[in-house]
Amino acid sequence: MLRRLMQTLALTVLFLVAAPFLAQRAEAADARSPQKGAKGFVVWPAADLKWEALAGAPPGPMLATLWGDPTKGAYAAIEKFPAGFSAPLHTHSADHKIVVISGTWIHGEEGKPEVRLPAGSYLFQPSNRRHTTACDQASECVFFIESSRKFDLKMVEEKKAPAKM
Repeated sequence: MLRRLMQTLALTVLFLVAAPFLAQRAEAADARSPQKGAKGFVVWPAADLKWEALAGAPPGPMLATLWGDPTKGAYAAIEKFPAGFSAPLHTHSADHKIVVISGTWIHGEEGKPEVRLPAGSYLFQPSNRRHTTACDQASECVFFIESSRKFDLKMVEEKKAPAKM
């Protein structure tokens, strides 16, 4: 009987200690949600999207943030690259899930041939993987992106061959 009482007491204490941490995690998830504070549908016609330059990116990319904050943490946005945009070999510290809405995205993995992704295509970019990104010359590229962390872009420096003497 004493053993059962101790187990019950231990479970009760564990629950009381864990409950505030679980609640904080749920609140943090709610804060990132597009439904935070919404009593109904969230509707943004394309004409109402607020486009801003993507901080930390080379000139050209623009985004309309849907939820989160790309300068602080996880986020989702509709982003666009101008026709002909190209970013050389680089990495990101976040995972990116991308769905191409219009245009043709050109994805290049180090050591592999480029892949052309037309509208309707999906791309998962794992964190810290070297790749190139471009948009075909024919038209701008518009895509949905969901990122697991804040946006960053780390250019990969090409190793130069030692000088011959």
